Amino acid sequence: MNSYPDFSEHGYQVLRELGRNREGGRITWLASKVETGEQIVIKQFCFAQAGSSWSGFKACEQEIQFLQKLNHPGIPRYLDSFERPDGFCLVQEYINAPSLAATHSFAPEEIKQIAVKALEIIVYLQNRIPPIIHRDIKPENILVDEQLNVYIIDFGFARVGSQEVAASSVFKGTPGFIPPEQMFKPTEATDLYALGVTLICLLTGIKSTKIDQLQDQDDPYLIKFHHLLPQLSLRFLGWLEKMVQPLQKNRFANAQSALKALKPLDIIRVAGVDFSETVLEFKAHRLGEKLTQSIRVENPISDTLLQGRWEVAPHPHDPPHTPDDHAWIAVTPGQFNGNHTRCQVQVDTSKLMADKQYKRQLILHCNAYPETHTLTVKVQTAALIGKRNIPFGGLIGLFLVAVVVAMATTWFITYAASAVASFLLEIFGYGPILFIGILSLVCGFWVGYYTLKRGDSVDVAVGWAMGGAVGLAVGVAAGVALGLALGLAVGVAAGVAAGVVVAWALGWVINLAEDSFTTVLILLTLGFGASAGTGIIAGFLNPFILLALTGTSLPTLSLLLYSPLKTRKLITKYRHSEESLIKP
Repeated sequence: MNSYPDFSEHGYQVLRELGRNREGGRITWLASKVETGEQIVIKQFCFAQAGSSWSGFKACEQEIQFLQKLNHPGIPRYLDSFERPDGFCLVQEYINAPSLAATHSFAPEEIKQIAVKALEIIVYLQNRIPPIIHRDIKPENILVDEQLNVYIIDFGFARVGSQEVAASSVFKGTPGFIPPEQMFKPTEATDLYALGVTLICLLTGIKSTKIDQLQDQDDPYLIKFHHLLPQLSLRFLGWLEKMVQPLQKNRFANAQSALKALKPLDIIRVAGVDFSETVLEFKAHRLGEKLTQSIRVENPISDTLLQGRWEVAPHPHDPPHTPDDHAWIAVTPGQFNGNHTRCQVQVDTSKLMADKQYKRQLILHCNAYPETHTLTVKVQTAALIGKRNIPFGGLIGLFLVAVVVAMATTWFITYAASAVASFLLEIFGYGPILFIGILSLVCGFWVGYYTLKRGDSVDVAVGWAMGGAVGLAVGVAAGVALGLALGLAVGVAAGVAAGVVVAWALGWVINLAEDSFTTVLILLTLGFGASAGTGIIAGFLNPFILLALTGTSLPTLSLLLYSPLKTRKLITKYRHSEESLIKP
């Protein structure tokens, strides 16, 4: 024989006791309807029993009023109520689920799902007119079934709107789950604090009765929990910390804003993504050029490993492609595992139209938050007809200089040098002349070096050598022709002048040669001028002179005609292939 109460006259049969609150004079029974056998919950308020208080009757009346107006799958439905000689009974829908106060082992993602569903119920309550504030959210008042459906129960302490709280109601609620403002004027942010503390209990495994272990000694409303959850996402911990801020102005304003902020968050700590550049710009200088740039992908989140996979975003003008094979963009490596990865982005402009600008998006799919990151690729293709400026004025000047130098050199060698040298060598000997030549060589080296010292190493070396060589030649010639004293002065002066002139001339020629094509053209022009100058003095009938003229003039003429002929051929080829090229 059991001691269960007899509710048969009201059509209910008690099956077992679910819970008891002696101070509030409340016992919760699992019962069934006599006619249908449907299981229900009966909350019995025994105000006449010893140790109980009739003040609970007001809470019972208030809960009935709230439940009659509510219709949400996460709130057990109100079914019935009836009076008893010792109190009052409330009949509700039975939810076959344990409360969060029972021993559970939820995964972090499941706890996030519970938080989302609990917030959705609170949003429903706050959207009522006027809004309803539960005021006693805690693990014991939240039920969760095996499918993670969430139910909020016990609306005995609920209030309508932000009403002033009477002195008799100041301490209604559960210590550790009550924010400061609840003692005076609860708001829509009040239930968020209690839900946040409930989530902390779930995540840390601390019982609701032991929540004081996480309370700050100087401020009991401040909950310290970060050190217990190192594996959780910093963004989620920031969200949870905002939920339990003691000052309501620092919390979310309402459940809707808290829910919106929570949904996109990963609860487990995930990797991050930092690009060294977010825009890669390529510029081609010739048709069909393949261009490459590198980008660094960094993961700034410690204790995580970034895993990524590149894909070129679909574009209406690109041929169909797979993540691993795109028509003109390639990323190496296409997949990676690492926190410091250098990726090479290659662009093949041979399949693109000339003189156009292309813009595409690279998508990095990864295990970071968010799951996709984009990188912009901009490509400027080369013009169909390249702008090549041939320095005709400079070439004519170089040609004339080469002619004059060649004429003078040829005349001196042919008519004057041998006779003068033979005559003076008999008088002065080789010693003084050799001294003058060496001194002129040093002066030419020195002046050539300092004239070109602002150029690169190749310019300096060539300018140094050329200035010294010319200085040596002029110095020896002056020594031979003018004698020891006068030859020394003239030789040194000539060496210095030669170093300056040669270095300056070399620098001018280097600046004139913008590319390899122009450089070859300059060299051929100098050769042609030297051949012509030599021919003027030595005579054009000399077979060696004719060979030199032919070997320099014909290539020079060919190069001058090369650009227009190549341009015409290039235009013809481009017109034939334009239909198959990819549009911007």
